[in-house]
Amino acid sequence: MVRPVKKLAIVLAAGLGKRMKSRLPKVLHPVCGKPMVAHVLHAVREAGCERAVVVIGRGAPEVQAALGDAAEYALQPEPLGTGHAVMQAEPLLAGEDGVTLVVCGDTPLITARTIEAMFDLHRESGAAATILTAHVNDPAGYGRVVRDAAGTVERIVEDKDCGPEERAIREINAGAYCFDTRRLFAALKNLTADNAQGEYYLTDVIGILRREGGTVAAYRTPDPDEIEGVNDRAALAKAQRLMRRRILLGHMANGVTVVDPDHTYIDADVKIGEDTVIYPGTHLKSGTVIGRDCTIGPGCDLAGTAVGDGTTVRYTVAEGAVIGNACNVGPFAYLRPGTRIGDHVRVGDFVEIKNSVIGDHSKVPHLSYVGDAAVGSRVNIGCGVITANYDGHNKFRTEIGDGAFIGSNVNLVAPVKIGRDAYVVAGSTITHDVGEGDVAIARERQVNKPGYAEKLRARALSRKNQANSQSNINR
Repeated sequence: MVRPVKKLAIVLAAGLGKRMKSRLPKVLHPVCGKPMVAHVLHAVREAGCERAVVVIGRGAPEVQAALGDAAEYALQPEPLGTGHAVMQAEPLLAGEDGVTLVVCGDTPLITARTIEAMFDLHRESGAAATILTAHVNDPAGYGRVVRDAAGTVERIVEDKDCGPEERAIREINAGAYCFDTRRLFAALKNLTADNAQGEYYLTDVIGILRREGGTVAAYRTPDPDEIEGVNDRAALAKAQRLMRRRILLGHMANGVTVVDPDHTYIDADVKIGEDTVIYPGTHLKSGTVIGRDCTIGPGCDLAGTAVGDGTTVRYTVAEGAVIGNACNVGPFAYLRPGTRIGDHVRVGDFVEIKNSVIGDHSKVPHLSYVGDAAVGSRVNIGCGVITANYDGHNKFRTEIGDGAFIGSNVNLVAPVKIGRDAYVVAGSTITHDVGEGDVAIARERQVNKPGYAEKLRARALSRKNQANSQSNINR
């Protein structure tokens, strides 16, 4: 039985990214909710690479913090070219047998499918190196793939070093390569910086391997979008658009209706169940999970939020929230971190909930704030109810038992407990616990003074006239 070839990867992530004009390392700029280098690393792992070394330079601590233990790291202390960057991985990988993929960390659209195809071609052809290429209408900025009369790859010429004939070539080097690992590091020792940039080019390894008698294979991707490198903000926006389209097509293929793909924004790791409908103006951000048969949008912004089956969410902002099954949320609700909503719950317009649990079949229909509270099941919270949870220094809890009724315009001054099946009369300010089944009234008794309204108006008019007279004197 043929032993599987060990797959390794080197991800180049040490570039300065000057054209981004940013304090953030280029490879950490997000594309659909993930740093672009994280997209590359995900594709590498999905393609079966057992080890992945990320070569870092500028912003090394930030890159390591973002990727954590998902990779090994090699430091390129000076930006002396792609060949020099790969040299930094030698202490980690030079002793390995197998095939090493080298790929750029600023190509977030590359897929595991393409990487697997490169590995397969490399193995089947017995090549010393396999390069990823693409045919494009405008090759400016890319290295050109130069072939001989038989169509065999001879060398790659960087854009700045191209002569007139080479500049006319439309087959470009996509910046990803497969090498026999041992031959790669042996060839790197023969690199020189004899070029316009004074750098060590990884592409020169192709010519070295050819002179040693090795063959070079080329896998041409059928989708040139995959090899789009991100070097400035315009390219970042284009990558976002292409990635977003890919994500949306994937969800639609899995049974999700996206009413208007041009105005729907879904991050890479979002999960959505079948027969859910997503309306335009919706942003589903990283960590969000949507169940089956839901209606989401229009105008929702959900981040790190879980939504159960059969739930409708409209014009709502939610972050770090959990919404149960068969709920109705919005319009214009705000669910802050720590919100946990049970099943069959109604959260209406202009309701804000923070760090609170709302039990099954409860209702918070409109114009209320619920913060740091535990609300039982089948509770009705009337219009304008406020849990006064903060005294300027500390946060306090409010507890509302099952079946309780909280009337409109009630202030619950925490810490306070409302018992099961209790009734709090509208307009009350509650500062003490209410027992199970009790009725609480906490408001001043109304006093009517017949005919007194005219006296109040006359008094107010007199004060106004006095103020106007004083103003005229001061002039």
